[in-house]
Amino acid sequence: MADDETPSQTQESSTAREFSANGTSMSTTDVEAKLDKGNIEEAESSLRERLSLNSEEARTLLGRLEYQRGNVEAALRVLDGIDLQAAIQKLQPSSQQAARLVLEGVYLKVKSLQKLGKFAEAAQDCANILDAVGRIFPQGIPDAQVESKLQEMISKAVELLPELLKQAGKYQEAMAAYRRVLLNPWNLDNDYCGRIQKAFAVFLLHSGLEAGPPSLGAQADGAYVPKNNLEEAILLLLVLMRKLHHGDIQWDPSVLDHLMYALSLCSQTPVLSKQLEELKPGVFHRTERWNLLALCCSGVGQNKAAMNLLRKSLHINERPNDLTALLLAAKICSEDSQLAAEGVGYAQRAVDNAKGVDEHLKGVGLRMLGLCLGKQAKVSSSDFERSRLQNEALKSLDSALSFEQDNPDIIFELGAHYAEQRNLNAALRFAKKYIDITGGSVMKGWRLLALILSAQQRFTEAEVVTDAALDETGKWEQGPLLRLKAKLKVSQSRPMEAIETYCYLLALVQAQRKSSGPMKIYSQVEDDKVKEFEVWFGLAALYSSLSHWKDVEVCVKKAREMKQYSAELVHTEGKI
Repeated sequence: MADDETPSQTQESSTAREFSANGTSMSTTDVEAKLDKGNIEEAESSLRERLSLNSEEARTLLGRLEYQRGNVEAALRVLDGIDLQAAIQKLQPSSQQAARLVLEGVYLKVKSLQKLGKFAEAAQDCANILDAVGRIFPQGIPDAQVESKLQEMISKAVELLPELLKQAGKYQEAMAAYRRVLLNPWNLDNDYCGRIQKAFAVFLLHSGLEAGPPSLGAQADGAYVPKNNLEEAILLLLVLMRKLHHGDIQWDPSVLDHLMYALSLCSQTPVLSKQLEELKPGVFHRTERWNLLALCCSGVGQNKAAMNLLRKSLHINERPNDLTALLLAAKICSEDSQLAAEGVGYAQRAVDNAKGVDEHLKGVGLRMLGLCLGKQAKVSSSDFERSRLQNEALKSLDSALSFEQDNPDIIFELGAHYAEQRNLNAALRFAKKYIDITGGSVMKGWRLLALILSAQQRFTEAEVVTDAALDETGKWEQGPLLRLKAKLKVSQSRPMEAIETYCYLLALVQAQRKSSGPMKIYSQVEDDKVKEFEVWFGLAALYSSLSHWKDVEVCVKKAREMKQYSAELVHTEGKI
């Protein structure tokens, strides 16, 4: 049924233009002539006499006729004459046909107001329909005991109300309306309920408003109550996915798209993996499913599982040239020296396949190629090979920069690669450019700049940069900067100040470990976090340089609790 069709449009009105009611039919010709002349009362009187109707029922039929003829304003003039409140007093659950006609009249008025852009008025009248249904059926709509056309009209009004409130700009009221229509016993079928749940989930995700938890009256004892919009949207989408799995509603790929987005916001990709695994065969091509599962695994650091899936997807008998899979595989390989050579192959294939197709993805492929070559250089067995790979890495990153000249990630990576090659002037230039582009809001830029200054023996400047970075960085992200500051103080022969900084860092790391929860999202990758072992070992090395052997012994013992087998610890213990 199209949106503009009325819930109880009769066969007669759509073909031969006849009115039918109470077992009697009549042509619409005379009535249309009266309406065209503006004689609404005469047209109403004619219908009441010929079809034995009351005023509200006759007005509904006239309004339906005008609406179907495309005369929206005329339909509204006719339907304005319906006194809903008076009609409700006469209605009983047993007189469903009469109830349907009256409520349909108000629904047609709502649709007419919507077409004329009078959304607030339409929303109020639509809410009146639902209030009327609540009075007619105070115990809820009895399942399978309601006339189908009446049920359809009620269902359409239930679905329309929150949409009208959104169109009227009443977003908080729309939130409340969504909850009202989903919690009340409207006897909705799966399709109507599914569409409303999806619309509510999308609104929760993208409205920009915080709805707050449902009211206490809507909370069942022992039921889980979502704490915010994101949790509520995810719950709704998971319910929809369950319906899709069971075949209760037709497959809708956008539901999974919204769920992917929602779960990625809170780093809950394992939940998404489970949903993907439960999908019936044929919903996705197997390579697409493998790619999505690989993305989920990669999101939680399960890179080995992700690579196994991507290798299957990129097999010559599957989709060996899929750009997305190639780039994801190259990215994962760029983080592991042992996989770097394999990653070079994926990145080169991505660059070749993106030529003339997608210049942006070609730039991304060149960046991944540069990162993989740089990582491969670190495990090279000869100086010549290492130098060659480093030069190729820089060429690839330079080429990637030509596609996106203000991409901060590429600028940072060029700075880091030049620093590794001891081209400190070029590295310093890119580090400063990175800080300018990011506005100094990213900690790793300050660290890179401080490290480059330190490598140039400019320790005082490096410490100034580190202190400036500490002032701009949140407490929980200060660990790497504090470790760098301690090392700078050691380089300047200020061991006692270094010990003080290490002790502060130790307190911070221990507090971080105790406060971390399952939903905590770090702004830096886990490899960029300071481990408690590293702090104890750093203190041990510092005390060793001062020949404070009792302190060294305490620090080594603590470090051993963190990491039982360590060559560095064995070496330090040998000194003791």
